[in-house]
Amino acid sequence: MFVFLPDESTADSTPFMYPPWLTKEEIDDFCKPLTQAAAQIRHLKGQGLTVRKKPNGDALVMRSHFEQVMNPVTNIKPAGRREPNRIGLIASFEKQA
Repeated sequence: MFVFLPDESTADSTPFMYPPWLTKEEIDDFCKPLTQAAAQIRHLKGQGLTVRKKPNGDALVMRSHFEQVMNPVTNIKPAGRREPNRIGLIASFEKQA
């Protein structure tokens, strides 16, 4: 994911890439009003996220996993997959007869 931030010294924009994990500020914002690291980890795990613990006790969540779990649009299966297989059903009845 690229975000273009304007450079103050030049007229053009430079690409900025987010780190592969959520920042402390992002985790704090997501877990408001919780401030303790252990409480934040419990909250994140309760949301279905895989959470690792940093050496200082803070939560470590991969950005790609967070986006995958929190974005239900990508988890929806195509509508064509939900229809029954009528041809297969008829064929199975013909085999039984």
